[in-house]
Amino acid sequence: MTAQAMTKSLQGRMETRQFTIRFVTPAFLGNAEQDGQWRAPPFKHLLREWWRVAWAEANGFSNDYRSLREQEGALFGTAADGSGNRSRVRLRLDKWSTGKLRRSEWNEIGKVSHPEVGRSVGADLYLGFGPLTYDRQSRRTALKTNAAIQAGEQATLRLAFPTADAVLLDRALFLIDAFGTLGGRSRNGWGSVSLAGDLPDGKYPLRDWRECLDRDWPHAIGKDGKGVPLIWRIGPFDDWWRLMRQLAEIKIGLRTQFAFRSGKKASRPESRHWLSHPVTHHNVEPWKQGRLPNSLRFKVVRDANGRLHGRIFHVPCLPPGQFEPDRQAIERVWQQVHDYLDGYLDGRLRREEGV
Repeated sequence: MTAQAMTKSLQGRMETRQFTIRFVTPAFLGNAEQDGQWRAPPFKHLLREWWRVAWAEANGFSNDYRSLREQEGALFGTAADGSGNRSRVRLRLDKWSTGKLRRSEWNEIGKVSHPEVGRSVGADLYLGFGPLTYDRQSRRTALKTNAAIQAGEQATLRLAFPTADAVLLDRALFLIDAFGTLGGRSRNGWGSVSLAGDLPDGKYPLRDWRECLDRDWPHAIGKDGKGVPLIWRIGPFDDWWRLMRQLAEIKIGLRTQFAFRSGKKASRPESRHWLSHPVTHHNVEPWKQGRLPNSLRFKVVRDANGRLHGRIFHVPCLPPGQFEPDRQAIERVWQQVHDYLDGYLDGRLRREEGV
């Protein structure tokens, strides 16, 4: 059989996977009414996101973005170019129910000190502003919508896809279990998911973090000059809310170490702007309301004994061209963040090895 015939034969065969997917922290997955609801599209988007990382790793961290988009569109489908390609990946949840966490049931997780505000702030509101809001009447943090998905809720996830695509999709599922989060403010640890099922083993897709700045799309987990992954862990904790409060303290500290010198509508970016943008009361005027997501992400994971750990990991990439990125300044800022995390509370944050 020729290589072409073998590829065609593999493309005609389908494989299936089944997992129990569980939220370790509350998730803000909005439906049409913006209420938290189990829905398949966000899970498919998450699979697509980590498939890109798996593709980059499998192709020697190639920066051939055109080839990536072509293969991604052929696998997951696309309507943007008028071709009408249908997805070769079928994904199903066994339920589409509304989340069990009601607006009236949201409990604050405690306050943390914020040096720039001059008082303590709600840890949940700091990490979850948007899906969470401040209710002036009750003077407490509340869900903005009627419901969210509660920590501990679970569903059965079933997938079917061509055998020819199994290696990269299995790799993406492994990465979702290790690093995946879903929904509003998920980069701060909300919507941390775990997958229980037949997951492959593997090592993390690591690349020197400075080399990762050769492109503007996430494609690897960073590692430092000694080859150590830029992944930090803190814990264990018995409750997700205690852990999220700790993550809020960490995020406040690593951000406020970069003091602002300008106010609203800064004429040029300062150090903290390279972490993320927009920043409340401190936007960069030339950037307008341009969104620069933070490439340092949080996730909550559960160990074999059922206890919880915070995972902080860096997925470095260069800001898009419209931000006119200053690579030298960006490297300086992120090195300072890495140093801060390495020294946090005399080593309470520990580096993880790439499994």
